[in-house]
Amino acid sequence: MTIVWNDPVNLMSYVTYVFQSVFGYAREKAEKLMLDVHQKGRAVVSSGTREEMERDVQTLHSYGLWATLQKDG
Repeated sequence: MTIVWNDPVNLMSYVTYVFQSVFGYAREKAEKLMLDVHQKGRAVVSSGTREEMERDVQTLHSYGLWATLQKDG
């Protein structure tokens, strides 16, 4: 799974925008994930094969977000 972590740099509106742009999430889902990141410190934003998750992490890094890969389970 791909996890996005809270950071002191990115605005909540920007994080919502990134989730919509990268994953094609509806505004409501993107905002819920952003609030999880903001309030809980992290959110699982995607899951799939290791290759897909590595690509997602790299893409999120290119947008300036702090993302990591974690094995399901």
